[in-house]
Amino acid sequence: MIKKLDKLIIKAFWQPFVLTLAVVIFIFLMRLILVYFADLFGKDLGIEVYFELFFYFSLITIPIALPLAMLLSTLMTYGKLGEFFELTAIKSAGISITRAMQPMFVITVFISVFAFWFNNVALPWANLKGYRLLYDIKTTKTTLNIKEGIFYNDLPGYSIKVSKKYADNKTLKNIVIFDHTKNDGNKHLTLADSALMYTIMDKQYLIFELFNGNDYVEDADKTSNTNQTDMVTHAFTKSKVVMSLAAFDMHKTEEEQFKHYQMMRSYDELAKDADSLKRDFNRIKENFYDNSRSYYLFEMNRLPLPLTEEQKKLKKMKMSSVDSLIKKRDNRTANPFQVLDFAISQTNNVLSFAESNVSALKSKDEDFRKTNLEWHHKFTNAIAVFVMFLIGAPLGGIIKKGGFGLPVVIAIVFFILMYVMTQQGDKAAKESRVIVQIGAWLSNTVLFFIGLYFLNKAKNDSRLFESDAYIVYFNQAKESFKKLKFSKRFFNN
Repeated sequence: MIKKLDKLIIKAFWQPFVLTLAVVIFIFLMRLILVYFADLFGKDLGIEVYFELFFYFSLITIPIALPLAMLLSTLMTYGKLGEFFELTAIKSAGISITRAMQPMFVITVFISVFAFWFNNVALPWANLKGYRLLYDIKTTKTTLNIKEGIFYNDLPGYSIKVSKKYADNKTLKNIVIFDHTKNDGNKHLTLADSALMYTIMDKQYLIFELFNGNDYVEDADKTSNTNQTDMVTHAFTKSKVVMSLAAFDMHKTEEEQFKHYQMMRSYDELAKDADSLKRDFNRIKENFYDNSRSYYLFEMNRLPLPLTEEQKKLKKMKMSSVDSLIKKRDNRTANPFQVLDFAISQTNNVLSFAESNVSALKSKDEDFRKTNLEWHHKFTNAIAVFVMFLIGAPLGGIIKKGGFGLPVVIAIVFFILMYVMTQQGDKAAKESRVIVQIGAWLSNTVLFFIGLYFLNKAKNDSRLFESDAYIVYFNQAKESFKKLKFSKRFFNN
């Protein structure tokens, strides 16, 4: 019977789990399209490029989708068992709620282990590929779109203007072309009454077939004695201008330019990066004192005796510089405020040196916190799956509702709570308001204790979400208040 029960629960779990996972991934892909709509479309890149982009970002959204899918599917599974009194029959057969949760506990452990592997191996790869491709798409120019009455400058080396563009998107009227390919200004101008515009060689080149026009080229061979207004004019009845469309191709950026970002590193690489940043931070702090000594004429601390020859030479050199300033002031050969100006200058140098060190320390500390935070999230994202199971399974047994009604509302509430606490914890950790460990684990810790609370209520058959239970409590409180009020009147009389 126990094995049949386990199979029944697992079978009821997989369908809503896969469905929820697919829905959440779809929602996040729609969000991606809405945010980057202007950068993604209108560039004639081919459907395969968009399929590749959506594939990578589908993988990127899995760590976010897994906890929500686990929460909703377990909530629906055990809620459905409670709704049809199957959970009551299980309890009456002497099987506790914790034993009924055991098969899902095993499944959750496997999914959590998979989530950790995914966060450590697949996610950095997907982030690298996805964001690199997104950057390449964003930096690709939009498809050629020449508008009437406006100079079009997106073709490198050319500035084009047409007064009329016909419905076939090929025939043009009154075209003006400035050729800037030689970077010598507006020395080459072409005017034509009409033109045909089309592409050749799989859209690698753009052709302007011009009719009845003139080509004006300012004389490039003129000397200083030549009239500066000389130019060559060429009239034509038909001519062609060939322009390369290579600027509209998508150029692939080297992946090495993106690999240093924390989201594209495994936990081993993040640990090494954190150690390196910590060493750099400590080295800057330790060297600050020694590096700042050069800004002082005297030693900041007394040198230990006896002095070495190098220390004697340094001390003598510093003393001689001060003596020369004092002598100049005494002989009135220099500005009497020269010593003061020198002191102010040295003070400003020390302040500038200190500020640059503080800025470097702050930058290293921020990078260290971000790196350490990302390292912890390799684990927190996996543990979040288990925490959501700990909330969803007992909560489903309490509310006794299956389907996509109340369970969806409750799941969204807890998912938003998890998301907000994660974001706030990360922000507090990055701003040094809390240690990284607290910021990274805040969400999981709070939700874990909430899950334990619901588990305790489910074991005790709590009526936490039944309205009639609260009506009974309200009536009892009302009766107690009436008795208290009557007692006061009796003793007053």
